[in-house]
Amino acid sequence: MPWSQTTPMDQKTQFIADYLREIFSFSELCARFGVSRETGYRLVERYLEQGPAGLEARSRRPHSSPNETAAHVVEALLELRRRHPRWGAKKLIPLLGRRHPSWELPARTTVFEILNRHGMVPKKRRRRAIGHPGRPTSRVLAPNDVWCADFKGEFKTGDGIYCYPLTVTDEHSRFLLGCQGLLSTKVIGAKPVFTRLFKEYGLPKRIRTDNGVPFATNTLARLSKLSAWWVRLGVLPELIEPGKPQQNGRHERMHRTLKAEATRPPAGSCRAQQRKFNHFREEFNQERPHEALDMHTPASCYESSPREMPTKLPPLEYPDRFEVRYVSANGGIRWKKHAWVNVSTVCIGEYVGLEEIDDGVWDVYFGPLRLGRLHDRHMRIEDAYGRLRRHSPRRTTEG
Repeated sequence: MPWSQTTPMDQKTQFIADYLREIFSFSELCARFGVSRETGYRLVERYLEQGPAGLEARSRRPHSSPNETAAHVVEALLELRRRHPRWGAKKLIPLLGRRHPSWELPARTTVFEILNRHGMVPKKRRRRAIGHPGRPTSRVLAPNDVWCADFKGEFKTGDGIYCYPLTVTDEHSRFLLGCQGLLSTKVIGAKPVFTRLFKEYGLPKRIRTDNGVPFATNTLARLSKLSAWWVRLGVLPELIEPGKPQQNGRHERMHRTLKAEATRPPAGSCRAQQRKFNHFREEFNQERPHEALDMHTPASCYESSPREMPTKLPPLEYPDRFEVRYVSANGGIRWKKHAWVNVSTVCIGEYVGLEEIDDGVWDVYFGPLRLGRLHDRHMRIEDAYGRLRRHSPRRTTEG
């Protein structure tokens, strides 16, 4: 019960009370309270000198430090910092040493602490923490359930131009759908590759990638312009966890073979390199037996998707219970007549749906993909995956 709990201060007070009543000998009194005789005598002495205030806990901080930086050195450092507000400890120490060769100068970390203690280190603006859906959990039971896409590390061809190979495989059959050498990792180069693959092989259910450009960005749900286009087509983006390429292990294993057989040595130009990629893809799909496929070829295990790519992007549809808002050119939506809520520049020109799940609490969706949660009280959208990471003991994939 609360009234039976004691604090160190209560025990000290009881110790002094028992001491003044002289019920026990001093040795017995100290033994009952579990303290040494030296501690007991010191406590009694403080009480007799200062009264009840002497029983308060005292700071154990030393009155002086033999390693403390001299006051004149501190003042000189602060003066130099005022004259050069953008200079850090790395530059201030040599400058002070040249002016005062006989002085004993502190270490760089000590100078930083001195500047920070006097408010001369500007605080960095904390970037918004972007959450992550966690390890991919979708089941791969048939071709086109999951496609895997990634950029094989860039390299220079013989003419000195960098080549960025974009590779796309089917997770179930290991079929290498595409291997295209691009000049950058921008959306403008990657989107035509996916357009050609969608027209040739149909639409998959999901596309698994890493968290780099152009597949993901540091915005709500890590949505990018490329993945937003996938969502419009009815394809859900799926991300592996940062720094864990083993979650896309089949695709990475293909990269190892691709690197050994098609990039060492590189071709003399990007066009010649693409011919090597095309030859490798043909051999990898049609001729090379795969151990995981019982020594069958990927082409014998793959079949195109029955979902054809539409000629025109279908509109995003939401249930009748949803509030639908248009994302304007500045990346925000109009809410509650006069309020303005930022969503994402990736969704500019699109419609988002809001579902009320509690009084003043709304889930925000971009098609089937949940972006985050809007609180009327704060008028801001929290990242859906960031909220999961903070409040859920085990992260799960949503969408």
